[in-house]
Amino acid sequence: MCGIVGYIGEEQAAPVLLGGLKKLEYRGYDSAGVAVHNSSGLHVVKAKGRLAVLDGILEGGATLPGTVGIGHTRWATHGAPSDVNSHPQVSDGGLFAVVHNGIIENYLYLKNHLKRRGVAFVSDTDTEVVAQMLEYYYKGDVLQAIRQVTDRVEGSYALGIICAHCPEKVFAVRKDSPLIVGLGQGENFIASDVTAILGHTRRICRLKDREIAVLERGGARFFDAELDPVEKQEELVEWDVAAAEKGGYEHFMMKEICEQPEALGKTISPRIREGRVVLDGIRLSKEEIEGLSRIYIVACGTSYHVGAVAKYAMEKLLRLPIEVDVASEFRYREPILDSRTLVIIISQSGETADTLAALREAKRQGARTLSIVNVVGSTIASESDDVLYTWAGPEIAVASTKAYSTQLAMIYLIALYMVQELGTMPQQELAGLLAQLENLPRLAERCLAEKKEIQYFASRYFNAGDIYFIGRNVDYAASLEASLKLKEISYIHSEAYTGGELKHGPISLIEEGTLVVAICTCRRLFEKMMANIREVKARGAVVLGITTPQLAEALAQEADCLFAVPDTAEFMLPSMSILPLQLFAYYVASMKGCDIDKPRNLAKSVTVE
Repeated sequence: MCGIVGYIGEEQAAPVLLGGLKKLEYRGYDSAGVAVHNSSGLHVVKAKGRLAVLDGILEGGATLPGTVGIGHTRWATHGAPSDVNSHPQVSDGGLFAVVHNGIIENYLYLKNHLKRRGVAFVSDTDTEVVAQMLEYYYKGDVLQAIRQVTDRVEGSYALGIICAHCPEKVFAVRKDSPLIVGLGQGENFIASDVTAILGHTRRICRLKDREIAVLERGGARFFDAELDPVEKQEELVEWDVAAAEKGGYEHFMMKEICEQPEALGKTISPRIREGRVVLDGIRLSKEEIEGLSRIYIVACGTSYHVGAVAKYAMEKLLRLPIEVDVASEFRYREPILDSRTLVIIISQSGETADTLAALREAKRQGARTLSIVNVVGSTIASESDDVLYTWAGPEIAVASTKAYSTQLAMIYLIALYMVQELGTMPQQELAGLLAQLENLPRLAERCLAEKKEIQYFASRYFNAGDIYFIGRNVDYAASLEASLKLKEISYIHSEAYTGGELKHGPISLIEEGTLVVAICTCRRLFEKMMANIREVKARGAVVLGITTPQLAEALAQEADCLFAVPDTAEFMLPSMSILPLQLFAYYVASMKGCDIDKPRNLAKSVTVE
């Protein structure tokens, strides 16, 4: 959940490192630092706070000369944010500087082991253990020292390393945390995300677990865990650097909300051909689908809420048991899996630690795995039996928006593909659903064009202390994500409940002026939701209703304000109802003056458990 950049070349390193860290600050922003090697040795500068603090100290990098260096922007896990706990961490004798993403699980044991041998520690971080161990095991060969350290540490890590004895090299190694090598002309890079280096090169190599990279000005060499040379396949990043810029928007989140129609088109359009769903060469035959006993959907956060919608949609369409699990709980409840189980893994980054662990548990038990991810070549994508990419482009804001929409679209595609292969739906009905799915990008564009009503409503309630979201069926599943978006970026306490659960406790929290957001798009459950709205209105609640044009007149009789989204197939309605609520969360946070793209205590890619 931290950002890593490394550089070796002919340019001054510090400005390059700072520029790269600015692209990665969404991954961690409680402190930052750089280490640069120059003619007078290894120099480290770091500071608590946003990257702007470090940038000011270094005057944009002008005060720290040198053409080799590593940099880091931190999201604290071990040790409070402080100058001392910031990365890079340096070994006792000043030989090694290290930046780290991940968690060293056995760091206390290793730390005590070294302290008994006279090594002095200054920080509370697990990362310092790596720096100290490197110096402890170093006998003139950095690669051997890295090998000995990685043989002993447990947990996840992406490490950028420079050594005072090797002023013309940058070293990198990873396990369960992403790290790439960027290849330039007379310069080379490491980074935890391609956005950090895209302004310099599009040519990259992705490190696999326990692989080590050695970067020099003229190129990069790669080794496996036994230090045997490895030939790496070079990739060319296709998307443009402008995709990772704000493009005139005040915040990345608003840009990404507005990119959803385009992102939906990229996810859906290539996969519907001549009236049939085609899933990127993935072949689940009728016999294989019929042989499934159940489907598990495993994910975290926003992706878990995609799974909540998927359960309603897939059970309705497939008449097959669907279980949705929070990835961090999946392994520990000892799930019962076998070869007749399909496990669908959902992760925007493809590196989410808990989700990756769930994938490995599923494979250990012999289940078939299918992942939905956005990042090509990510760990989850590489380890799954099958992978479907959402092609959503980079998502920079911490609060996910277009990832949710494109993951939902992929779920619809998978469900309709299975229906198609099973032949359980009349062809005309299936064709109608595929036409509605293809129309989602245009409907999303229409929905997002009506921003002002939501902005006005947000201006009236941005000071609310508590907000409750209610819905039934897929509307309840959508309310989970709507509530998460609001609390993530506005820091307002919000909860999501099924309408039928109100009387089982939550209604006791409703008092005069409490805002309740009621999602009411399901026709067959509309009257029940109307009854729930009357219940909260009777206790003094103010109600914002989200519905379809066909139901708007009836809802207007009870709701204080309503927003009508375009109608579509019932199981696809969360793709519409979430859009005004993403906007609502954004406008509320903006009016409160919150840091929308970098909300407190959160980071984009959760690569630690």
